[in-house]
Amino acid sequence: MLRVTWGLGDFWSILIECVLVGLVILTAYALIAIVLIFMERKVCAYFQCRLGPMRVGPWGIFQVFADVLKMLIKEIFFVDKADKLLYAVAPFLVLIASVGTFSFLPWNKGAGVLDFNVGIFLVTAISSIGVVGVFLAGWGSNNKYSVVSAMRAAVQMISYEMSLCLCLITAVILTGTMQVSGIVEAQTGAWKWLIFQGHIPALIAFLVFLVAGNAEANRGPFDMAEAESELTAGHHTEYSGMGFGYFYLAEYLNLFVISGIAATVFLGGWAPVNIGVEGFDTAMNYVPGIVWFMAKTFAVVWLLMWVRWTFPRLRIDQILKLEWKYLMPLSLINLVLMTVVVALNLYIK
Repeated sequence: MLRVTWGLGDFWSILIECVLVGLVILTAYALIAIVLIFMERKVCAYFQCRLGPMRVGPWGIFQVFADVLKMLIKEIFFVDKADKLLYAVAPFLVLIASVGTFSFLPWNKGAGVLDFNVGIFLVTAISSIGVVGVFLAGWGSNNKYSVVSAMRAAVQMISYEMSLCLCLITAVILTGTMQVSGIVEAQTGAWKWLIFQGHIPALIAFLVFLVAGNAEANRGPFDMAEAESELTAGHHTEYSGMGFGYFYLAEYLNLFVISGIAATVFLGGWAPVNIGVEGFDTAMNYVPGIVWFMAKTFAVVWLLMWVRWTFPRLRIDQILKLEWKYLMPLSLINLVLMTVVVALNLYIK
């Protein structure tokens, strides 16, 4: 790889490069969060037959910026009997897990920040750190509502990680690689998205991934850990200012990350839409890869928002029953089915 050292030597050039890439990631992270918050409010308003925020700026586009400013200047207080270390560390663990998985998203060909040969494995490993942050937030707050919420969230997230991983393994078996860029490369061409290549097993894996991803992100109808009528604000009840802001930020970016992974693994990522018609495919190939990636990702985001504002909240026993009695067995059977499809060369090459 070509690197411009500017006469500073390898150490300083690599350090500057890492800092610049980190700043780009954090900037993109913050901007996408702002877009998602505004989008959520408008989608929610649409499904509830109202307008949503309209006062701050035209069509309310500056409402999110006003909320961010309010959060930045709010006083940060500490709970007297809380575990100070756990209380302070928890928001950062949640944010680190979110930013870490966000960094694996391939925006375009050759534009992935992190692209290891075991990328899918690392994505699932780094995302698991968020469970620790959520549990420490509830436990460290020394609040009975926060503890109950953290226990619910931890059990739910750990449970649904099983189905998430099995769905990703299904995709790995079909493509033959764990590298994120390799999975996208395997989907370039006419009708080469995994949901088309792998027939019914790939489609089942995609649908299960969406359900499990929604639960993993603690979003409705799987938001029992934040049931306001029972647990106030859940595990972040005792947080204020940017301590609360980190949890709020990570929740929306986790939605984007889940959608981005679904778009990357099952919908071709940055690969253009090709249908085998020469003129159409040529025109589609001129569209930049980042446009395809963002369009597919936000399509999945919109679908998950639709689900949230349509279905009622599930009870905690219903959430766990859905995973362990239905999704988990279905994912295991589907994994075996995909193995058979690949072994018999029944998939589209």
